Amino acid sequence: MLPAQHETPEQHLARLQTRFAEASSLNPRFVNLLAGNDRWPLAQQVDFLGKAHELAAGFGLTCSFETHRATSLYSPWLTLEIIQQLPQLRFTADISHWVVVSERLLDDPSDDFSAFIDRVHHVQARVGYDQGPQVPHPAAPEYQPALAFAERFWQQIWRSQRQRGYPQTTLTPEFGADGYLHHLPFTNVPVADLWSLNAWMATRQQAHFQQFLSLTEQEPQP
Repeated sequence: MLPAQHETPEQHLARLQTRFAEASSLNPRFVNLLAGNDRWPLAQQVDFLGKAHELAAGFGLTCSFETHRATSLYSPWLTLEIIQQLPQLRFTADISHWVVVSERLLDDPSDDFSAFIDRVHHVQARVGYDQGPQVPHPAAPEYQPALAFAERFWQQIWRSQRQRGYPQTTLTPEFGADGYLHHLPFTNVPVADLWSLNAWMATRQQAHFQQFLSLTEQEPQP
């Protein structure tokens, strides 16, 4: 639930309270939240996210804050700073946004996202690349480095969740239409079928997860 640019954190929290009340009546497994505003200073981000977390807990909801452009979690570096002050937060990892914000795959040896990975609750499986949040097709050979990076990142999350004692993990294939799906100029024809993209990703990650389990089944449980 992105705030309007004119909204204050207090106004955004008031809207969240209404939405949390509505969501709690459905008894959801968890609530995924697009929260905050990238224009707010760090202290304001921390105060807002802490209050949003407490608000959700008051309704008995597990709240998973999604990494997304235009929100409080638009940047990996800012998110790591927020975690230092709010280690209780849990996250939905959509790293496609961080890739385009940073304009690179986040696989430099100096990159350490362990503090974030150890707090990821849910994965949204879209593949971003240095110039955009969604590759035209994740099976295309020219985007294999981006796919490989994303899958390595997701596998780190699965390993962390296993070590944290998660009985299951959740993942949503999230190739989207709203400005994400590439179109040809002038004709506006999509370069790929959106359903097929998500179906391909679902099948791919089911196989990927089974491969991960087979590789780790001999490892001791926490």
